[in-house]
Amino acid sequence: MKSILFAALLLIIFSSCNKKQADVIVYHAKVYTVNNNFDTLEAFAVKDGRIIAVGKTEEIRRQFQAKEEINADGKSVYPGFIDAHAHFFGYGQSLQTADLRGTKSWEEVCQKLVDFAKTHPDGWLIGNGWDQNDWADKAFPTNEKLNALFPDRPVFLNRVDGHAAVANQKALDEAGIKQARALTGGDMLVKNGKLTGVLIDNAVALVEHKIPSPDATLAEKILHDAEQNCFAAGLTTIDDCGLDWRAVEFVEKLQKDKKLKMRLYIMLSDQAENFKYLFGRGAIKTERLNVRSFKVYADGALGSRGACLLKPYTDMPEKSGFLLSDKKHFEEIAGQIAKNNFQMCTHAIGDSANRIMLKIYNNVLKGKNDKRWRIEHAQVVNHLDFDLFGKASIIPSVQPTHATSDMYWAGERLGAQRLKDAYAYKQLLKQNGWIPLGTDFPVENISPILTFYAATVRADAKGFPQGGFKMENALTPEEALKGMTIWAAKANFEEKEKGSLEVGKLADFVILDTDILKSSPQNILKTKVLKTYLNGEKVYEAK
Repeated sequence: MKSILFAALLLIIFSSCNKKQADVIVYHAKVYTVNNNFDTLEAFAVKDGRIIAVGKTEEIRRQFQAKEEINADGKSVYPGFIDAHAHFFGYGQSLQTADLRGTKSWEEVCQKLVDFAKTHPDGWLIGNGWDQNDWADKAFPTNEKLNALFPDRPVFLNRVDGHAAVANQKALDEAGIKQARALTGGDMLVKNGKLTGVLIDNAVALVEHKIPSPDATLAEKILHDAEQNCFAAGLTTIDDCGLDWRAVEFVEKLQKDKKLKMRLYIMLSDQAENFKYLFGRGAIKTERLNVRSFKVYADGALGSRGACLLKPYTDMPEKSGFLLSDKKHFEEIAGQIAKNNFQMCTHAIGDSANRIMLKIYNNVLKGKNDKRWRIEHAQVVNHLDFDLFGKASIIPSVQPTHATSDMYWAGERLGAQRLKDAYAYKQLLKQNGWIPLGTDFPVENISPILTFYAATVRADAKGFPQGGFKMENALTPEEALKGMTIWAAKANFEEKEKGSLEVGKLADFVILDTDILKSSPQNILKTKVLKTYLNGEKVYEAK
């Protein structure tokens, strides 16, 4: 009997010695690899931040031992989610300001400001997220009440889309604005000959530039707060669309000092100093930072009627929106970016803006290519222009929650005919066979689960509208998951290192309590992130 026990012990020791060492093993899971075959497996092993093996639970556990072994107990595991269009720094900034999202009236906005000011008594009073389309009175507000409440303190309140704001008189005074002036790509609203404080698109910057920039301590907090919330949402890479070169160097230093873990794909804003900086330095690429593209703004937003349309707005026939710069500027910038071999990513929402930018792209790119130039939003596209995406391999980068946020009033802005070619994600997918998905947070909620729901179900949390909004343009669950993982990575030239759970790739993954590809719509909305791993390191665990 003793000899049998001794032999068994030797066998266990021998088997253990023969096992390869890993840092993390995940097993008894439903692993959506999102590889070329869209295989689902049971287990994988991680070492030095990379996946070293995938397969069945029995195989992986027989071959490897690890310091951390995770029994997923049948839960679903996905590649770390990638948000292909967001504003990471801007989101972090918004967490430090008055949250005006979901307000139902201008009066509620003002009351929230009064409450916020009690705990933030100094400096500019900043708020973000109001949307007059959510109010009973859908007209833009005026600043009289702000002037009465805060006569000696500058107030600046960004609309939810970031393309409009309202400023009180003190803020206008700080900016030296006494009366309305003509602007290219912007507007200052006037009522009864007097400024209302509402600024649209390029007019916003006239006041916003007067707001003091955050110091290094606050900037670090801004990024840290954003990172923590993104990890909790299962996000492991964020495309930050539109920063300046100083922000890039600040992020780069924090990452080198191991004070910031999030992987960031940063687009530099359309400014001369940013072009000079990146053209001179060259593309920046580490495992956590990728800077090789420029964010250009063609027009404004549909909600504030700054989106540039081919024909006037249905609900305001005297307006058609506007370009934020003249066409010549976009042509010159496209030429410079192509000459220096960088990626161009252009915000275009209205059908006129999309047509102009698609034609400029086609003229520069001259047919099929692998430059991966992007149109950000591609929200309203004329039916005659869809093929311009495919002809020059132009990537439509879209945000599904925009469709479910705008669906209540988009028909009023566009009319029934134009609405048919709006938020047309399936039709856009067909142009190149793939499409990256994002949120545009903080314009929308940061949750990739809501992105998945909006892309596939195309309804709000209450199930409205019954049967979904323009369901002919819904994505399949598989397409939606690819849009949040491998296709988003491809839009960033990173599909060989992330976006799927395959041997050799970065060990970025998320464990959910729900199989979102197989769940009912209501269960998708109830999904919880259990754990998020970046580089094989646990960066979030639900409490």
